[in-house]
Amino acid sequence: MQCKGIEINLRHIPKYDPGFLPMAGFNAAFLAQAKKPIAICIERDAGLRAVHNTFITGTNAEADCYFTERMVKLLLWAKGGFRVTLCGDEAMASYIKRAYSPAGKYAFDVAMMARVYERPFEVVSLPLAQAPAENEASKAVGGKLDGCRIGFDAGGSDRKVSAVIDGKAVFSEEVVWHPKTNADPEYHFNGIVEALKAAADVMPRVDSIGVSSAGIYVGNRTRVASLFLRVSPGDFEEKVKDIYIRAAAQIGPHIPLTVVNDGDVTALAGAMECNAHNVLGIAMGTSQAGGYIDAKGHIKGWLNELAFCPVDASPAAMADEWSGDIGCGVKYFSQDAVIKLARNAGIELDITRPPGENLKIIQSLFASPNPAFAQTARDIFRDMGVYLGHTLPYYHALYGFEHVLLLGRVMSGQGGDIILDTAQQVLAEAYPTHSFTIHTPDEKTRRVGQSVAAAGL
Repeated sequence: MQCKGIEINLRHIPKYDPGFLPMAGFNAAFLAQAKKPIAICIERDAGLRAVHNTFITGTNAEADCYFTERMVKLLLWAKGGFRVTLCGDEAMASYIKRAYSPAGKYAFDVAMMARVYERPFEVVSLPLAQAPAENEASKAVGGKLDGCRIGFDAGGSDRKVSAVIDGKAVFSEEVVWHPKTNADPEYHFNGIVEALKAAADVMPRVDSIGVSSAGIYVGNRTRVASLFLRVSPGDFEEKVKDIYIRAAAQIGPHIPLTVVNDGDVTALAGAMECNAHNVLGIAMGTSQAGGYIDAKGHIKGWLNELAFCPVDASPAAMADEWSGDIGCGVKYFSQDAVIKLARNAGIELDITRPPGENLKIIQSLFASPNPAFAQTARDIFRDMGVYLGHTLPYYHALYGFEHVLLLGRVMSGQGGDIILDTAQQVLAEAYPTHSFTIHTPDEKTRRVGQSVAAAGL
């Protein structure tokens, strides 16, 4: 298989997505030919910088541009930043500046980073010798389980809440809702308050509230979140930016509140589950959430928005409806991925139905009296395991994690077991030197573990 003039050999291919070309495979084949050093620096708030040292060929312009533009996208969505400094190749820096401009190929990414950091986005060129030094920081979060705590997990197809007293979950509840298709912010607000009150009602008091929510949050305020995709810009500014602060106030005055990206809470749940640090958490639900707890047990302040990170180099890869880009994680590690593969397998699904309901239909096929239907379900989840087995080494090259925790509705039941088993097989056969361990918690924790972990924020 070829991509941009680079030959890639694959042993494991998804049955219902045979064109899948893992970025890990492309990058390995590309870097085997690349000898010219460059550095990519991504700067975010407070002067914090992530620096990625890598190589390009200097002779295959098409492959060089593709590799570099996708690496910049990976770094932007994994670590976050408003300034890209490309060091070591003036022509490549010029290409990236055009691609990452308001009128360029990555206009969505440019607009989103400017919105997150409230700074104009820019691309800068420097000689390699003048590459900025890395400047990272981390902070402790989570693990505080004393007293009476509420943990709330705002998912795209269901919301989960837990009441935790001295580390023990005394109440957990899942409620189906549809935030991504609802334009009225009062729908979201009322749903959040209803969940918080349900947990508060079973405890003698509320000492703190922790929220795990898809999106990007600064100071407990919403910067960007797909949960509120249909809310108008005006309503977002007026009623969504401080939605969790206002909801917590409905439970009581001056209750400490912490709102964290759901991916980081997944990683926190992983650290608690594995009793270890250096954990990447991946939640496969309505979207794909990612989070990372470092070797100290701290979060880095990175975005970890793996849903937008490219994982498939195929030019025929599926596009994400929000960003318009192709081959990004949301279409490979979420309910959307299951639905995509099911449709490729010839299963008719009502696309107007909530994704969680379509997921349940596919999961129900395991119990079908028709052996062909049951086998199709197994093949769908096996394909997701192939995706995962090829993608974890790609993530590992960036994060260097020792442990991976898999959570979310897609990982529930027999399908989740098949994903895990297949990923382990792909890793053992295609990436035998991998040095990390995959974990999945028990069935209840797979579904509500994030809300319990959020209680400790």
